[in-house]
Amino acid sequence: MMLYDLAAVGAAGCWALGGLLGAGPSRHFGPFAFTRLRLTLLTMALGGASLLSGGWHSISAAALWPALLSGLCGIFLGDTVMFASMNRLGPRRTGLLFATHSVFSVLLGVLFLSERLSAAAMLGSLLVFGGVLLAVAFGRREVDAHVWERNDKLAAGVALGLTAALCQALGTFFAKPAMAAGLEPVTASALRMGVSCGAHYLLWLSGWRLAKSRGPYTPRMLGQTALNGLVALGLGMTLIMLALQRANVATVGILSALSPVLILPMLWVALKRPPPPLAWLGAAVSCAGTALVVLR
Repeated sequence: MMLYDLAAVGAAGCWALGGLLGAGPSRHFGPFAFTRLRLTLLTMALGGASLLSGGWHSISAAALWPALLSGLCGIFLGDTVMFASMNRLGPRRTGLLFATHSVFSVLLGVLFLSERLSAAAMLGSLLVFGGVLLAVAFGRREVDAHVWERNDKLAAGVALGLTAALCQALGTFFAKPAMAAGLEPVTASALRMGVSCGAHYLLWLSGWRLAKSRGPYTPRMLGQTALNGLVALGLGMTLIMLALQRANVATVGILSALSPVLILPMLWVALKRPPPPLAWLGAAVSCAGTALVVLR
């Protein structure tokens, strides 16, 4: 079981790095065009991998529809809305809001899948969530303002961030029965991305203004978009599918919520500014909670 828990933690790390890699191209292309571009790349890459490995043989009726629903909620809606929030609030504040997906995941697992957490896992969950809130709330000094931390349209950004968190939790919730039905993780990721990619192209072909690219398709921006897709969607989402093969929705939601903590050292490297001591205290609390959940 520990291997599957660590897969969820690994996904959180991929999402944290992906958030940094995607901040620039998301502003450049706009959230819809940015998501469409990276989904196109990953659908082809993971779909090809599934065909070559024979993973497509694991597709069944019991697994197909939950996987497609998971993709529409978690990727088509969740990812796009998250980057729309990031364009308004920056990666740190968006991380704070997105971390609430762990709360939504626990509620969905308990209410609809009859999942239960042990006392140690429950305490660990509270520590993880509390540490994330502390780390993000005190993750930046006001004198260290950066273009990523601008505060445009705060109310809209908060609403979008919470919506993204709910969509992510629903994506995990719908993916659980697909993985329980024996769907192979890479194939599951390819299906989820494929249906999301198709939905994005329908929006683009409809001529909807927001679905069009805001900026030109420069090699640098396309390269950053591809790298973000490989890390956050390709590796991160596949690790989540792997975790859901054995771990429950509540546990996966809790552990994958570590992204805002894991992004702290990455922001330090990227912005050349160390986070304040209280942010590190929050990170330490979250790590202690993670240990309780993994070693429960």
